[in-house]
Amino acid sequence: MKCKISRNAAKMLLAEMEQEENKDLKLRVYVTHKHGDHAHYGLGMDTPTENDVVVATDSGIDVILQKDEPLLDGVRVDYFYLPEEGFAVTNPSKGNHGDH
Repeated sequence: MKCKISRNAAKMLLAEMEQEENKDLKLRVYVTHKHGDHAHYGLGMDTPTENDVVVATDSGIDVILQKDEPLLDGVRVDYFYLPEEGFAVTNPSKGNHGDH
């Protein structure tokens, strides 16, 4: 499984991960709901379970993905400042280029 984190997202995530309450946690990307051939995604801090795989990214952040969810393979985490500040999770490899 693969996951990509943009430079802006990595900067924001690393700041969150350095918080004392998150020291022992990893970033989890998960499917909030899916319909048809695409999904909507969420982010959280968590610990991996036996149903997960931990994926190393080139940003130095390990990401937890549920191993039996094909819509998670190839996710991309971005952080935008405009038009609204916040994270955006998409999966271009599955044809999902953002929420609708």
